[in-house]
Amino acid sequence: MMRILGIDPGLQRTGWGVIDIDGNRLMHVAHGVVKTVAKETLAERLRTIFDELDKLIVLWKPLMAAVEETFMNNNPASALKLGQARGAAMLAPACAGLPVFEYPANLIKKSVVGAGHADKVQVQAMIKILLPGVEAASDAADALAVAICHAHHGATRAKLGGIMSGGAR
Repeated sequence: MMRILGIDPGLQRTGWGVIDIDGNRLMHVAHGVVKTVAKETLAERLRTIFDELDKLIVLWKPLMAAVEETFMNNNPASALKLGQARGAAMLAPACAGLPVFEYPANLIKKSVVGAGHADKVQVQAMIKILLPGVEAASDAADALAVAICHAHHGATRAKLGGIMSGGAR
């Protein structure tokens, strides 16, 4: 059995989801959202993301983490802040000694929904199917989708001779 932490980084809301995989079977463990306070400094907000993810890692004991790659938009300031939030989100599992894998948004959506340009509603709907009984808000559903993507692609990498717990991203 393998436990994966999926992370959907954001400065205001960082989604997280933990799943177990046993062969082809996916099992929901936990999910939620780390929220930051907009009036705090950027450094305080990044520390909140790091600290909360660190607590979740201690609590749920994943063996690896998967993070959504930064989606570039037309606003450079927003993209920079998202990149910084993503850095804090990647640092928490890395400091805990976990291998961290990165996946582009289109691959995550294709892995879960079957279409690389699926919207958040479609991702949420598929999470309900893949993890029966799970009702997750969009950020947490996206994080669960990241974990599921890694479950599928990590297994493929292992079959091709790589190792699921490290190496190529």
